[in-house]
Amino acid sequence: MAEGTKGSGNSDQSSSDEAALSARLGNLDQRLSEFRGNRKVETDQPGAEGGDGAAKASAMALGFRLSSELIAGVVVGALIGWGIDHVLSTSPWGMIVFVLLGFTAGVVNVIRSAGAASDRTGR
Repeated sequence: MAEGTKGSGNSDQSSSDEAALSARLGNLDQRLSEFRGNRKVETDQPGAEGGDGAAKASAMALGFRLSSELIAGVVVGALIGWGIDHVLSTSPWGMIVFVLLGFTAGVVNVIRSAGAASDRTGR
C-alpha cells in the first residue's frame, strides 16, 4: 500500500514538474521572440523576409568596402612613391615615405567610412 501512495505522489509531482517546465519554455520562447523583434528593428534592414541573410550580406559588403579602402590607400601610396623614386632617383625613400602616407590615408578613410569620426565630433 505504501508503494501505491508513492506512485500517485510521483505522478502528481511529475505532472507539476512538466507544467512548470512548459511554463518556463513558454516564457523563454516569448523572451526570445521579443529579443529577435528588437534585433530586427536595430539592424535597420529593409524588409522582414531577408532577416539574417540580409544582415550578413550588409555586414560583408561593409567589410569588403572598408578593406578595399585601406588596401587602395596603401597601393596608391606605393605607386606614388615608386614614381617619385623613379623620376628623382631617391631609391627607397620615396617608396617608404609614401607607403606610410598611403597607410595613414587608408586608415583615415576607413575610420571616416565606419562613422567613428563623426561620432567623436558630435555630428
